[in-house]
Amino acid sequence: SAKAAIVQEADSQAILFSKNPHLRFSTASTAKIMTALVALDYYKPEYVLVIKSYNVPGSGLNFQTGDKFYFSDLMYAMLLPNANDAAAAIADNYPGGRSAFIAKMNEKAQSYHLSDTHFVDSIGIDDDGNYSTVVDLSRLSAIAMKNTTFAKKVAFYLKTVE
Repeated sequence: SAKAAIVQEADSQAILFSKNPHLRFSTASTAKIMTALVALDYYKPEYVLVIKSYNVPGSGLNFQTGDKFYFSDLMYAMLLPNANDAAAAIADNYPGGRSAFIAKMNEKAQSYHLSDTHFVDSIGIDDDGNYSTVVDLSRLSAIAMKNTTFAKKVAFYLKTVE
C-alpha cells in the first residue's frame, strides 16, 4: 500500500525492487540523518551547545532557552527519542546559524548525488520544502552507515532500547 518503496543492496547500490522510485515526498524525520552527517563533520562530542530555540514544533524534550548540553547528548536525543528541539539546537549552534547549517545540508546532498533531495530545516518538519525520493533516502542511509561514528552511535542507541 506504500506509494513508494525500494530494496537496494547497500554496497553495490543495485536496486532489487522499486515502486515509484522518483516520487518526491516529505523527508519528515529522515532529514535528521543528514543533520547528523553535517553535524558530525563539525562538532566534537565534548562541544557544549546552547539551546537557542524555545518551543520547537513536533516531538521534543522541552528544552529551555539557555540550557546547555554536550553535542553527543544532543545527537542521542535527536536520533533515539527523535527530539526536534535537539536537531534545532544542533543547527542553531553551527557557524552562521541555522541558515548556514541548512545550506551545508543541501551542499552535502549534492555532493552525494542526491539530486531529488532538498532541505529547508534540520528537523524535517516543513512538508512543502523538505523532499526526497526512496532512491535518494536509500543512498543517504547507506552513506550514513559507512560513516563509522554515525554507525557506532546508531548501534549504541539501538542497544540501549533493546
